[in-house]
Amino acid sequence: MAIHVVMEPPVSTGKNASEGAVFVRDGFHFFGFIAPLLWMLWHRLWVMAAVTFAVTLALGAVGEWSGLIAAVPLLSLLISLYVGLEGGALRVAALRRAGWRQWGVIEADTIEDAELRYLYAADDVAEEKLSAPMTIAPTAAPRQPPSGAALGLLHYPGRN
Repeated sequence: MAIHVVMEPPVSTGKNASEGAVFVRDGFHFFGFIAPLLWMLWHRLWVMAAVTFAVTLALGAVGEWSGLIAAVPLLSLLISLYVGLEGGALRVAALRRAGWRQWGVIEADTIEDAELRYLYAADDVAEEKLSAPMTIAPTAAPRQPPSGAALGLLHYPGRN
């Protein structure tokens, strides 16, 4: 089963939280490994894509300048591996910076199952908020703190 992180949009967007929720799968992103720049641009991670592009160019320039041109593909492979492994975390971090809040984590086989579980859980939370809170009047007077010596160095009122 896959783990999906549910991110809800900020309140200022005017959308219902359950309508605009984004499900980010936690795990290895194969396309992020194969083409990290395209994957980042597809998911609108503009700053991360620019940083990745700049680091890739810098690694190529340093490899050319130092004569270690054979090491450049290995370093680019490390960047691709990082994006493949941490792609979901990069998306969640970008959404948090944009004001989205994390609703929770759902374990499901497919994205459709995750959406259904989220909607059922969101309905349960909405029903709990709609029910009127019940107040219970106190029937007994509160206990009086003990007066006298305490066992130990300090006396902690209200604790037994």
